Amino acid sequence: MDHAAVLALYDREMREGARPESSDARVEKAGRVVRHIGGHGGWSGVLWSDLSAADADAAIAEQIACFGRLGHEFEWKLYGHDRPADLGRRLVAAGFTPDQEETLMVGETSDQLLDVAPPEGVRIVPVTDRAGVELMVEANEKAFGRDGSWLRDLLHARLARDPGELVALVALAGDVPVSSARMELLPGTGFAGLWGGGTVEGWRGRGLYRALIAHRARIAAERGYRYLQVDASDQSRPILERLGFRALSTTTPYVYAH
Repeated sequence: MDHAAVLALYDREMREGARPESSDARVEKAGRVVRHIGGHGGWSGVLWSDLSAADADAAIAEQIACFGRLGHEFEWKLYGHDRPADLGRRLVAAGFTPDQEETLMVGETSDQLLDVAPPEGVRIVPVTDRAGVELMVEANEKAFGRDGSWLRDLLHARLARDPGELVALVALAGDVPVSSARMELLPGTGFAGLWGGGTVEGWRGRGLYRALIAHRARIAAERGYRYLQVDASDQSRPILERLGFRALSTTTPYVYAH
């Protein structure tokens, strides 16, 4: 993999050329900034920027004013290779709060097309209805130890409006949800985004994470996506590296609450 070329493609397709995440969202380009304005319950924030020391502070102030008029809390998704180099410091000075840094990792879909079965007695099933959503939320809450209302809202909205661009999966041991994951598919790009992979304690270390990646990779390949992209935590990065994913940059959400 040519890291520089793939990162440039990612920036061009997934950030500068971003599409709205749902039919009631929109993407706007304002000078050297691309922002996403979410629909009902959707995500709002800055996806891409190409700024200099001379214009960064004015651009930051413009985004604060824009989202303030809309009444949206928003996030500036800052990547490690973004310019100027001190953009993170400038965001903090303007009132943003940084969240946890993650690693942008990309793998070739073709490298993940392995026959990886889940543990014995576990099956991976698609989430397509309200009952499936509840099972996925239960698995997510048990895996991450936090309220899953946001995931319930996201799944209901996306399955109703844009079902072809979301793949949601839950792993069941009998009728008990023990793991879940989703995949975002953006038509016209080469990247399928892997999100939310989490396994309930007691089932970790038994291959479910790997099986869910392989399952999603097969679907992505069938739909013509060359790359799989993950914003990886410190816990998942070593696993992904062993599977052949490569770190291309870092990403940190800077949150602004009006």
